[in-house]
Amino acid sequence: MATQQYKAWSVVTASTIAFTVCFMIWMMFAVIGIPIKKMLDLNETQFGLLIAMPVLTGSLVRLPLGMWTDKFGGRIVFFILMLSTVIPIWMISYATEYWHFLFTSLFVGVAGGSFTVGIAYCARWFPRERQGLAMGIFGAGNTGAAVTKLVAPLIVVAYGWTMVPQVYAVLMLVTAILFWFFTYTCPEHVVGKSVSIREQLAAFKDPKVWKYSQYYSIVFGGYVALALWMTKYYVSEYGFDLKTAALLAAAFSIPGGVLRAIGGHFSDKFGAHTITWWVLWVSLTCLFFLAYPQTEFTIHTVTGPSTFHVGLGPTAFTIIMFTLGIAFAIGKASVFKYISDDYPKNIGVVSGVVGLAGGLGGFLMPIMFGALVDLTGIRSSAFMLMFGIVWVSLMWMYWTEVRPLDRARRNKLQAQDTLE
Repeated sequence: MATQQYKAWSVVTASTIAFTVCFMIWMMFAVIGIPIKKMLDLNETQFGLLIAMPVLTGSLVRLPLGMWTDKFGGRIVFFILMLSTVIPIWMISYATEYWHFLFTSLFVGVAGGSFTVGIAYCARWFPRERQGLAMGIFGAGNTGAAVTKLVAPLIVVAYGWTMVPQVYAVLMLVTAILFWFFTYTCPEHVVGKSVSIREQLAAFKDPKVWKYSQYYSIVFGGYVALALWMTKYYVSEYGFDLKTAALLAAAFSIPGGVLRAIGGHFSDKFGAHTITWWVLWVSLTCLFFLAYPQTEFTIHTVTGPSTFHVGLGPTAFTIIMFTLGIAFAIGKASVFKYISDDYPKNIGVVSGVVGLAGGLGGFLMPIMFGALVDLTGIRSSAFMLMFGIVWVSLMWMYWTEVRPLDRARRNKLQAQDTLE
């Protein structure tokens, strides 16, 4: 008879592997979208819509999936979700028109909703003081974005882009079957059988949920958007081939997934507020440098004009992106630590709302990236946009969390002085 601890870690391990595969599939247009763009002669905005379309569905389904997870349990919902995507993934290999890709990718995008299911499923197997670590380990499945950048280009070069969705469809089917055999159902964790939809949707009225959604639209939405955009950015900005560009782009995606468990540990130890505050400051600093465009300027000196070039080379750019990936990884875990602390009884629906916001950020930003490039001709305009969004989040946190905390500390000190 398996112990509760064994079941808990078996659930986390199997769920993390399943989420990794789901994320690989969710991000596959970051690689196969490049040959498809060339084949269909798409502009930057059309390319942005193509790679972002699966993210739209994966975002919109997060709320109902979170509600179903609270009501029916994570195991059955996760299993059905994976099975439902197998045929749409395979059908992508037969697409020939732009609308074919947009239509099939909508159904493939359901795989992205697996995060909301898995995060609530895993968290309920652990006590509150260890939920941050458990959710962080599960969230490391974001590494699937990096795995796709390492594996998919090899398949594209060897067999053509049409082989990628076929391989991924088989992989998803096998993963779903293995997931079912290595996970467990615990009736005690299905907390919402008697909870009405009205009660679940009450989360929308809580301003803290909207604030956490804003944070997550940066650390997760920004991660997804850049994971989709970076391969193309390396090709266009620095002239790398597909394999090299995807490999360099993985330098951002790998820490953005692997280090999420560390973010969960730090959040358990130091608190969600402290970690998220520093994550946003590090992100703002990185984006400041990334946003500066390649610039040539001329100074007229006494000996004649002197021309200088200012801009990030590929090495410096990759190092800063690696740092940004680390910050986003830790931030993804810290935001969900807020949720497990504040909403222990309805993690599924609240994580669904927050995940929906994060996913929508991941959907909208690549389209906005493409539109900004088409409008301005400046590739780094994508980072300019993200810099502004992070600044808004920092100001929101300052006025709603930092200032009240400082005021509470001062009041406490004054009360102590009065007693003395």
